[in-house]
Amino acid sequence: MSDDLLRYRSEFPILDRTTYLISNSLGAMPRAVYDAMKGYADIWATRGVRAWEERWWMLAVEIGDEIGALMNAPKGTVSVHQNVTTCQAVVASCLDFSGKRNKVVYSDMNFPSVMYFWEAQQSRGARVHMVKTDDGVTVPLDRLLDAIDETTLLVPISHVIFRSAFIQDAKAIIEKAHKVGAMVVLDTFQSLGTVPVDVQALNTDFACGGVLKWLCGGPGVGYLYVRDDLGRKLEPKLTGWFAHENSFAFAPGAIRYADPPFRFMNGTTHIPALEAARPGLKIISEVGVEKIREKSKRQTSRLIASANQHGWRVNTPRDPEKRGGPVSSDMPDAQEVCRELLKRDIMVDYRPKAGVRMSPHFYNTDEEVERGISAVEEILKERAVVAR
Repeated sequence: MSDDLLRYRSEFPILDRTTYLISNSLGAMPRAVYDAMKGYADIWATRGVRAWEERWWMLAVEIGDEIGALMNAPKGTVSVHQNVTTCQAVVASCLDFSGKRNKVVYSDMNFPSVMYFWEAQQSRGARVHMVKTDDGVTVPLDRLLDAIDETTLLVPISHVIFRSAFIQDAKAIIEKAHKVGAMVVLDTFQSLGTVPVDVQALNTDFACGGVLKWLCGGPGVGYLYVRDDLGRKLEPKLTGWFAHENSFAFAPGAIRYADPPFRFMNGTTHIPALEAARPGLKIISEVGVEKIREKSKRQTSRLIASANQHGWRVNTPRDPEKRGGPVSSDMPDAQEVCRELLKRDIMVDYRPKAGVRMSPHFYNTDEEVERGISAVEEILKERAVVAR
């Protein structure tokens, strides 16, 4: 089958020596990151402190806009931070949990770091309501919607569930939240770059995520979208000198907030990580998420069909319209199978209650998908022989 997206394979050095099926955890590094890091070192070495005014100060805004373009966010509405937990902490710092509207509704299928954070907000007066999964794959939509009531302040949810790749009905959740006066933080970490996201069409209040997975941007860059009307009135208490309207005035006392996106920043930005993120964002923008999505649905369908043939439990929705990029298959001795796959340079991962996760991206060939499946077959046969 002809695959035009494979013309980008040469941009990712690791593909020459591994079968890389783990973009749900860490995207392959673009070759251009070498030049980006050299450029960072060169400007520091040659321009010294002048690098701030010549490049570094506005870099966070530029990267925020590049990320924002992938989810149809208006310019100036995306700030960058170290990770998703920090992004959600910035949101929480804008909120008051002392009144009757102090309920936080989320699912036990959220990424644990986010759960830990919101559970900790109970000391500030938050009432946490966790909606539990019935099958370990999906989130019961009706139960989640019923939990969102007139006392709800915030609904932090994952667009695509990290463990199962289930796509939540973000539109329905946001509409219910807005109907009762609540706000939504949409975590797009496992969707942006492989599933189309349009924050304006969804009308979400906030969106967050990071670049190290499907955006091939490496660790250290999280992003926070704040809807324009909220961005001009919210006052984050997790703040710092980058958020001041005149940072270089070094004025004592209380902050006077800058306009977004600086308004939602805090301390000095993480320049090396921002530089490293740029090549991946450029490639994803060139490829186009719609094309990535179509290829993903085809290749993940092949993974699911194979798992079904072997009788492995599939902890991912079979409907391609309801799943993101990873496929979780729980075969016998799945954790040991994962270890053996890694020894064979087949990059996958294992998660409890999920199994082995394989996540083809736009740069993967169909032959690599088949190689991953065949390797699992071989490993299970070898283990069966040893067990006799």
